[in-house]
Amino acid sequence: MLTIESLNTYYGDSHILHGVDIHIPAGKAVGLLGRNGMGKTTLIRSLMGYVPAASGKIRWRENAVSGFSPEKMARLGIGYVPEGRGIFPNLSVRENLVMSARRGPSGRNDWNFERVMATFPRLKERLNHGGQQLSGGEQQMLSIGRALMTNPDMMILDEATEGLAPLIVQEIWRVINQIRGTGISTLIVDRNYRAVLAHTDHAVVLEKGKVVLQGESEVLLASPESLGAYLGV
Repeated sequence: MLTIESLNTYYGDSHILHGVDIHIPAGKAVGLLGRNGMGKTTLIRSLMGYVPAASGKIRWRENAVSGFSPEKMARLGIGYVPEGRGIFPNLSVRENLVMSARRGPSGRNDWNFERVMATFPRLKERLNHGGQQLSGGEQQMLSIGRALMTNPDMMILDEATEGLAPLIVQEIWRVINQIRGTGISTLIVDRNYRAVLAHTDHAVVLEKGKVVLQGESEVLLASPESLGAYLGV
């Protein structure tokens, strides 16, 4: 579904991504692992069009999309849950959701308002609350719900559980697992490598902007020593 080939990205004179290759098949979940500052968020922002790549190719369903703007990438069918959540604090929960509602590129409307409410009962109790009135966990649920309301073919989740209480973290992973079950492809970044590997089919490890390890998630999970040098575990 999504292919990244030999991607190089700079911030000013700093070379951040060095020839990164990643392939995300349709209906599969891929984990993106690495310590802080290794280029994970830069990779996501490059493929979404927020940061221009210096070279390399990005393909969506075999079509070249390198250089597309963020709104064009979203219209292709990519739902993005950014680090920091990115909700609109001056809009209510209902408004945050409804403003993003649309059919998917293929006309699908599986993820409508009612389904999001059923998935996140806590949000149903907060519909008229402003985004700034929500707890961190509720804001994260709203960010995920808003992305689902676009009926995406692929979801990107960047640090979806960061800073949340353990019970909320469990709830977020439950929803991620539910999303996977509907056939939506996912790219997941999270500091909890065990949780990432338990909820993905394949994983890629970045070290200083380079792919240094990749493989089937269950194989990597069974061989923690292979991850130790790159994740500090």
